[in-house]
Amino acid sequence: MKIARVCLQALGILLLIPVVALLTLRYDNRYADGPSILFPGGELVSGDLYTGPEPDWSFTREIPTIELQLNDPLSSRLIWILESNGKIYIASGYMSSFLGRLWKHWAVQADAGDGLAVVRINGIRYERQLVRIKEGPELDGVGASMAKYGSATTRQTIEAGNTWIFELAPRGT
Repeated sequence: MKIARVCLQALGILLLIPVVALLTLRYDNRYADGPSILFPGGELVSGDLYTGPEPDWSFTREIPTIELQLNDPLSSRLIWILESNGKIYIASGYMSSFLGRLWKHWAVQADAGDGLAVVRINGIRYERQLVRIKEGPELDGVGASMAKYGSATTRQTIEAGNTWIFELAPRGT
């Protein structure tokens, strides 16, 4: 009986060590200049702030992820980027499930809030406005561009609410 109790205590300690380590890393990263691979980060502060005409976003077809910072609440994460017809978009999948909404709470916050954001692409920061696109013909192109990630997302799955799409529009539009 005593051996079993000691074994359970040892197992508990061995499980506790990585949990505490992960929680500490998450806590430490919350004010970092951008996200880590595993954890959200803080405000995106490094890199030049882009000013000028709307860029040709076709270069993002070759970029798998960007850093996205919501202004309310102020936090950043890595996210896929999509380009279609000269505009850029981001997607949040699994939104029709409770776990998806819990896991992708940034999308719920962006949809409910003001949508102000900053993205950092190749070291350049762009001020953007997240505008959720729920229906329309532009979703055909967005769904097709999801293929770069091996996704079978279609206009129908987006319009059904399974995947949420946000246009990264210029601010003030």
